[in-house]
Amino acid sequence: MVRKKLYRPIAAMAKKIREYRALKNRPRDSQRFALDYETMTRPFTGKRLPVLAWEDVRNENRLFTLLCRLHHFGIGRMVTRKSWLWEFEEPCYWVITKVKVDYTAENMDHGQAWGYLTFRGWTSNEVQEIPKVMYHDWRMVPKHEEENFKRCTPVKEESVQYVPYPPLLRAMILAQRRKEGKLDTEEPMIDLKQFAKLQMEGTPV
Repeated sequence: MVRKKLYRPIAAMAKKIREYRALKNRPRDSQRFALDYETMTRPFTGKRLPVLAWEDVRNENRLFTLLCRLHHFGIGRMVTRKSWLWEFEEPCYWVITKVKVDYTAENMDHGQAWGYLTFRGWTSNEVQEIPKVMYHDWRMVPKHEEENFKRCTPVKEESVQYVPYPPLLRAMILAQRRKEGKLDTEEPMIDLKQFAKLQMEGTPV
């Protein structure tokens, strides 16, 4: 017979207190991502930034470095990233809907932000937290350029319908063909649409 585990209220309360203290004492983003611009090292971890990132650190901005200068921290404004501008012809940007500022930061240039993502012309319908806000890679889209920036023809995603079988399954299929006397030299392929349909319908019992 399994012995029933007793509820220990004092132990449970002590656990909650430990969790609360750990949460309260955890380093803030303004501490974790603080940067010494002379040595290009983060004082909190002592790690030095990669040499390839130094130019962006000197010339580009973190997201909250831009937002802290704006009314209501840029809610409703459009931001993009330098790496997106270089890599894609279609517009990629975030529309800011919510911010949570770290008021303990010296210039209030750290925090969390949420918004709608448009990537290569396709816009998400759900509000998401914006990642990599601490990267020196962000740019503000001027208000008078927002409409022109958004104009584009979305790129159609190329869908792959057939993929080759794994080597062992391929060898088994070819061996079965030879056993049955079939001289078909066509390469066996997996029909992804049929495979997805079987997954949705499930296996009959």
